[in-house]
Amino acid sequence: VQLVESGGGLVQAGGSLRLSCAASGSTFRINAMGWYRQAPGKQRELVASITSGSHSTNYADSVKGRFIISRDSAKNTMYLQMNRLKPEDTAVYYCNAAFGILARNSWGQGTQVTVSS
Repeated sequence: VQLVESGGGLVQAGGSLRLSCAASGSTFRINAMGWYRQAPGKQRELVASITSGSHSTNYADSVKGRFIISRDSAKNTMYLQMNRLKPEDTAVYYCNAAFGILARNSWGQGTQVTVSS
């Protein structure tokens, strides 16, 4: 499974951005997908995840009510709609897919999101 993110950029606090993650390869083996982020000097953290099939979602407390994760299975694409952005949301955002019986992980290259105050 290969992943390519897009949609990052610079936005003012309170603004919105939408990230996209296009999956290719053995996408039928994907069990779940998620968005992670890593700010300078901090560990990578889970932002939101979504399962295949039922599309059940899970969010980090810090983004609940502001971010929405979704998937378009027909397009093999996952999205992260980010609203009411805060400077502390500034980070490199990574797309992740867990696939196969052994739940192997695939990562995208990352996309920078910068929120100015």
